[in-house]
Amino acid sequence: MQKISAAMTAFGTIALTTALLSHATLAKDMTGVTDTEIRVGNTVPYSGPAAPYGTLGKSMSAYFDTVNKAGGVAGHKIIFISRDDAYTPPKTVEQTRKLVEEDHVAFIYASVGTAASLSVRKYLNQNKVPQLSVLSGASTWNDPKDYPYSMSGIPSYELDGAMSAAYVLKHQPNAKIAVLYQNDDFGRDHVNGLKKRLGGKIGMIVKEASFEVSDPTVDSQVVALQASGADVLYMAGIPKALARAMVKADELGWKPLRFITYTASPVAATLTLAGLERSKGVISHNNLKDPQDPQWANDPEMKGYIAWMNKDYPKPDIKNGYIFSGWSLAASLVDILKQCNGDFSRDNVMKVFSHLHDFHPAGGLPGVVLNTTPTNYQEYSVMRDMQFDGHRWVLLPADETM
Repeated sequence: MQKISAAMTAFGTIALTTALLSHATLAKDMTGVTDTEIRVGNTVPYSGPAAPYGTLGKSMSAYFDTVNKAGGVAGHKIIFISRDDAYTPPKTVEQTRKLVEEDHVAFIYASVGTAASLSVRKYLNQNKVPQLSVLSGASTWNDPKDYPYSMSGIPSYELDGAMSAAYVLKHQPNAKIAVLYQNDDFGRDHVNGLKKRLGGKIGMIVKEASFEVSDPTVDSQVVALQASGADVLYMAGIPKALARAMVKADELGWKPLRFITYTASPVAATLTLAGLERSKGVISHNNLKDPQDPQWANDPEMKGYIAWMNKDYPKPDIKNGYIFSGWSLAASLVDILKQCNGDFSRDNVMKVFSHLHDFHPAGGLPGVVLNTTPTNYQEYSVMRDMQFDGHRWVLLPADETM
């Protein structure tokens, strides 16, 4: 009887284990995933003061359509649902709730904006919905302990500011720096990076002025900054505001060495709004190749991008860096989803995103890689300095970067 009991106990254990495993498999969160589809959510400003960023959503959508026509990823089409939040947090909350509760997306990908994305971070983490590749380089996104489902997808804003400071320290060590920044975490993080890199030379900053996204103009701020006697102007904000700042400075006859953030660098955005000739000499940074740079003319990846843009993007424009950035984000997501080996559950997607090793983003400059771990979500390698020549961005020698 003891042997029979033991056998029955063993059988029961096996049965229980099998049942638990089956339950675990069934309990896996497959929201937004069917045998043929993966539903991906996104918010981007297609309207409002930051509308130029809307091109990012249009470009991603167009590329996913191309991928879907070719069979998708592991037999799954990417259903990309991108909603307009007008770059306003209340609207982001409204649209994100619709994506989660009505559209039932598997995860949120590449939504635009620091304040906008922060407005839904707690909600998404409470519901265990991955908030991936947020288009914000604010340092607050590297917080896997408190917000394990949220991570940035672009280089840190502090790095951007630090690189500008490093350039000034090397080339104009006696400069007087004026700072114009957007009054939110986006703008302040850039300025923090600038100040940290200046270190003991922080006194080089002689004047700071902030603006709100809703401000119709930044003219008064620029007038005050010019009056400081500064010969360097560092600007962190949305394209519309930075373009207006450059126009006003030119009207005043003020010719400082100008820096703009990498998020505002696409030629078709800030520089076109300000005027290409007026923008000549501006310095920024990038981690992506520039489709206008002739050194990439025979680059297979760039040739593939240009062929795709001309064929599948509704309004091709080689000058619009936001088209290229959107393509990069979409193509990078496809590459990462391939690493999921067909398991697109929220937990597995989150696991893959948080265990990237030397991941080279689509369209990235040589040597640019992303590494993530469960305790560090934001490890992009350094960007490169670049200067606008009136027509396109020109990469500066690598030894001039940090």
